Amino acid sequence: MVDGIDGKAASAAGMDPDRLGALVDHLDRTYLASGKLPHMQLLLSRDEQVLLSVVRGQARASGEVLQADALYRIASMTKPITSVAFMMLVEAGKVALDTPVADIIPEFADLRVGQANRAKPKRPMLMIDLLRHTSGLTYGLQRQTPIDARYRKLGLDEFQQPRTSDRFIADLATLPLEFSPGDKWNYSVSTDVLGVVVERLSGLDLETYFRSRILDPLGMVDTTFMLPDDKAHRMTDAWRLDEGGGISVADLGARSGWRRTGRFLSGGGGLVSSVADYHRFARMLLRGGELDGVRLLTTETVDQMRSNQLPGGGDLSSMSSAMFSEADYQGVGFGLGFAMGLQTHEYYWGGVFSTYFWIDPVERLIGLFMTQHLPSGTYPVRAQLRAGVADAIMMRRTA
Repeated sequence: MVDGIDGKAASAAGMDPDRLGALVDHLDRTYLASGKLPHMQLLLSRDEQVLLSVVRGQARASGEVLQADALYRIASMTKPITSVAFMMLVEAGKVALDTPVADIIPEFADLRVGQANRAKPKRPMLMIDLLRHTSGLTYGLQRQTPIDARYRKLGLDEFQQPRTSDRFIADLATLPLEFSPGDKWNYSVSTDVLGVVVERLSGLDLETYFRSRILDPLGMVDTTFMLPDDKAHRMTDAWRLDEGGGISVADLGARSGWRRTGRFLSGGGGLVSSVADYHRFARMLLRGGELDGVRLLTTETVDQMRSNQLPGGGDLSSMSSAMFSEADYQGVGFGLGFAMGLQTHEYYWGGVFSTYFWIDPVERLIGLFMTQHLPSGTYPVRAQLRAGVADAIMMRRTA
């Protein structure tokens, strides 16, 4: 039996431990032994009981072995946390999904559409557009249009932006939208804007709001925008793919850019976290907004977040104009903060360093995969994870 799998617990939970072991062996052989990935941490729970907890590889290029309490740059796995923060303000009556973004971000009052920056949008950008990426905003990393080239020139999706939230909005407001809000889906800085909305509505910076309203109440003690000195030894290195197919260090854990002060608090990609912390966040979602007696959201709100919110009930293949995102497109919808399978009802998201989580509300499963490899679309590890776990289910649940 593979180390890290609780065979008795897995069998009792209706999972085949041998097939789970085969999945781990495949990941070991295909990605770690080959040197494609530097390390991996994989957790699987069913009914909130951990059945599989695997820690493999080296945390740093200097050879330290990866530990279970390792800290990772979760990048766009920040987005669901920012979306929860916003929906808490919706429930508090401070904002609504159909509130025009310009009501809170007046710098957006005169946004235009298209490269010429002249045409007016067909309708105002709404808060729901930020949550579901139908805002007309983009990412410089899309590398498709002259507009996203201007994002790159301004560094609007860089991790270490030395700018305030207000400066971020001011710079972004000088650029046109790719399309009128609601017309298409495009993976973008929308959730960064949503984070600024949270700051302006709450009167708190995003770190303080997250800490006081989400992280401390859920016991997420290691999740933060700013890596503290006393935890720097737990931060992994991050690697990037070389032209020759190898990997080289992109950010050193010991001297990580996440230790720098004065950075923009990116609601779209700025957090550091651990497997244990993100599992608590995922458990809260699986339980419908509550964990250990602490309720952040109503069950109805969580159900709304994990339901397809794309206009007309479409999927990403019919609406997307993005070259890059953290999801497949065919048969995939988008809710309020993450993608969701139109048939499976799983909801999920990942980060550009190849981190990933998924929640299956029917099978009561949570999967978490952490590594630190740029870019995230290099290998089909996410699809293999979900397929391997689905193949190991012996006893299926009903909704």
